Amino acid sequence: MGLLDPTPPPYAPLEWLTKPFSERARMATEAWAMQGYGTPLAVYFAYVLKVGLYVLGWMLFCATSPALGSLRNVGAWWLHPLAFEKAIVWSMTFEVLGFGCGSGPLTGRYYPPIGGFLYFLRPGTTKLPLFPGVAIVGGRTRGALDVVLYGALVVCAVRALLAPELGVTQLAPLAVLLPLLGILDKTIFLAARSEHYWVTIVCFLFARPWIAGAQAVQIALWFWAGFSKLNHHFPTVSCVMTSNAPWTRFAWLRRAMYRKYPEDLAPSRLAAWMAHGGTMLEFAVPVAFLVTPLGTPPLVAVILMLALHAFITSNVPMGVPLEWNVMVVYGALALFWAHPDVSVFSVGPPWVAAFLAAMLIALPLLGNFVPSRVSFLLAMRYYAGNWAYSVWLFRGDSHEKLARLKKSSGWIYEQLDRFYDRSTAIGLVSKVMAFRLMHLHGRALRVLVPKAIDRLEGHEWLDGEIVAGMVLGWNFGEGHLHQEQLLESVQVQCGFDEGELRCIFVESQPLGGASLDYRIVDAKSGRIARGELPVVDLRRSQPWDPV
Repeated sequence: MGLLDPTPPPYAPLEWLTKPFSERARMATEAWAMQGYGTPLAVYFAYVLKVGLYVLGWMLFCATSPALGSLRNVGAWWLHPLAFEKAIVWSMTFEVLGFGCGSGPLTGRYYPPIGGFLYFLRPGTTKLPLFPGVAIVGGRTRGALDVVLYGALVVCAVRALLAPELGVTQLAPLAVLLPLLGILDKTIFLAARSEHYWVTIVCFLFARPWIAGAQAVQIALWFWAGFSKLNHHFPTVSCVMTSNAPWTRFAWLRRAMYRKYPEDLAPSRLAAWMAHGGTMLEFAVPVAFLVTPLGTPPLVAVILMLALHAFITSNVPMGVPLEWNVMVVYGALALFWAHPDVSVFSVGPPWVAAFLAAMLIALPLLGNFVPSRVSFLLAMRYYAGNWAYSVWLFRGDSHEKLARLKKSSGWIYEQLDRFYDRSTAIGLVSKVMAFRLMHLHGRALRVLVPKAIDRLEGHEWLDGEIVAGMVLGWNFGEGHLHQEQLLESVQVQCGFDEGELRCIFVESQPLGGASLDYRIVDAKSGRIARGELPVVDLRRSQPWDPV
């Protein structure tokens, strides 16, 4: 195999495509358990190179500030407050341009490998306004106002990065433009990782000291990431990640992650203990930083933090939040290690503390209790395995109607056909199905697919993440982006006949809840089913079990 060749699945993809759902599910999930996505080695090298360019870009922008210095003496200034400020602005810019999370093959994006500015600067592309139908701000497609404000955000961000110092003049436009863009298109606000970068920029402007405000943001990221994993979903994430990680290509280890491979793909005790250990570590990191005495470098906390993010990054998780993890590590050093005398509890004035309480406590708490109302990103429920998701089922060649949309990427097989033959392309897409089914919430599909369509043969199965990547220009595990609002917009522009497009929408399990809500919707005739599935039943089933 060449560097660009994926690991072939242990079945004939063209034959796999003719099988009923239960057989497809078993074949694909058994293959994932031992192969993961089968990512070509060159893809991993490309992601490593991208991280290197991200770090280099930050260093070059820092070099424009006389207070910091040149690249030759980076060791003297890399933890300077101004360097951290530029890191936040650069990270936000990198993400909103489409170069960070949600880019490349590990997010189902092959050609082009990014969305971002290729969509957000293009009038007529589909968007998801916060207030659909409202004059000026509620249109289904991108207009001049959307393009101008997005362009202004990018220009203002670059202007701030090139400035010798960062003050109100440079930061205020960013603090204002991002929420305005979020009203016009929720996708852009999320793509900018606003729950982290926008809130921190607000701290730069108004918090006193702003170091304490930024520390509060960092503490919240770790705490809620751990809190959201207090469920039965996360052990399956351990299985999925270990089966896909580039450094765990040992058959004995991958088999050990499952209760009894291949008959039972439930998480083994090893996978469960790994999940619980990871959750404890995500709680331990913020606690260790908080209890470190003021004025004492938080050595233990830093060691725990490095262990946590080294493990996450080395697994190269689907969605590839690699640069974000690098930024979190850098933030821990620049905020806590470099300023052990600053307490997170010293942030002021009172209204800023109230703002941070709303964004860092109230909103994530609401997102855990009522996940249907809050993005998993704003709720900081990172990689917990308990996400909203969707599956889009196109009958026959009806997917060709998507060509009526203005977008920068083609149908998934049109993208893959540039690199592979059709059999290899189908093999890759089958692994996307497997990724969804391997998670606990994916076991719901064994019940829901037969409710949506009579037989899977003759239908194109496409995960909502890939649909969002093609239609919205960004995807990163946020299932709310590819639910009813997007379907309605697609239907208006494409005009599917009844039965040509059926969608399955599944919501996250609420904190304290015992079930997953679902809806099955026909693009033309509307909702055809709604209900709940007990999570306890999903825990007892395999992805391929017949109804």
